[in-house]
Amino acid sequence: MQRERMIIATIGATSLLAVLIALISQYFFDMAPCAWCVFQRLIYLTISTVCLVSVLLRPGRLWTSLTLAGVLALCVSGISAAWYQAQVASNSFSCVQSTADQIMTKTGLESSMPWLFGIYASCMDARIKVFGLEYAYWSLILFSLLGLLATFALARLTRSK
Repeated sequence: MQRERMIIATIGATSLLAVLIALISQYFFDMAPCAWCVFQRLIYLTISTVCLVSVLLRPGRLWTSLTLAGVLALCVSGISAAWYQAQVASNSFSCVQSTADQIMTKTGLESSMPWLFGIYASCMDARIKVFGLEYAYWSLILFSLLGLLATFALARLTRSK
């Protein structure tokens, strides 16, 4: 069970690092985020929070399993958001009134923490390549890797009953 906790801690730290990289990209490299970008930040921060709480509380097998299942569900949400951004939203002129835009504005996150959740670009404008691959695809890859880690840990945990 110690290995699963280590995996949970790694997933949480990596998710937090992803948000830090996004903020560095925004503030040091002038990559303005769109609604789908900041929505993915919210998902990464949620994953990180779930993992941090789990590691600090040191739950038993059931709660560790629920944590990993929750992280996996959040990763699937992140994969969906990143895919939608790359395939649909980045080809439209505006993200206004998209699901991501509505969530970020109706929750008040965009206005209460604009430094983290401010929407400063349209999805088409936020279509930027890093090392030859669009930023949204990098996020999709990271969500996929985190999901695979969670799946591995969950499978390992259920096999070792």
